[in-house]
Amino acid sequence: MDWTALSVSLRLAAFTCLLLLPVGLWMGRTLATTRFRGKPLCEALVALPLVMPPTVLGFYLMQAFGVEAPFGGLWARVFGSGLNFTFTGILIASLVANLPFAVQPIQRAFETVPANLREAAWCSGLSPWQTFLRIELPLVWPGIISALALTFAHTLGEFGVILMVGGAIDGETRTLAIAIYDRVQAFDEAGAGIMSAMLLLVSFLTIGVVYGLAGRRRWRRA
Repeated sequence: MDWTALSVSLRLAAFTCLLLLPVGLWMGRTLATTRFRGKPLCEALVALPLVMPPTVLGFYLMQAFGVEAPFGGLWARVFGSGLNFTFTGILIASLVANLPFAVQPIQRAFETVPANLREAAWCSGLSPWQTFLRIELPLVWPGIISALALTFAHTLGEFGVILMVGGAIDGETRTLAIAIYDRVQAFDEAGAGIMSAMLLLVSFLTIGVVYGLAGRRRWRRA
């Protein structure tokens, strides 16, 4: 087991979940409860990382993070260093790649909350913020847990985007998925097998959590 790579992967997954949770809540609720002209376009942009090849997404992010690009240049001027081949760079890339995994489950959960329930809460004297905290959040928490589980598992297994943006710098950008690839290249099948088994176990547990919560929602509605 490459414990350094595992540490980088766990740190990346934890920060990705932490930063995407408020974004997923805001975007998911907005897309579920609001009608506006550009909604289909917004939903398409959110879902784009699902269908775009990871290396293609990684290439465009690598170009955007370069010091000659507007975003990368601005970041370098403000913080004094570039984004490519840094942990911060792969973190931002991970946020982009995992956006649909954080937003879509929460959006689907908010879509199951009846609109008249919110209206009844407002008529009872609750403010929109109180309605969100006391009425909506308890109803959509399975969607939130699903979003966090999918985001965490996908981040652990992400390869193409991370490799394109961060390379394979030990202790900085070399994640467990990249370490598996390196072990295979070095003909260390035993080491690659151990790390692959860990990712397989995490993936299986994640899918179990997601399907378990989905079944629980169906059982409650029935």
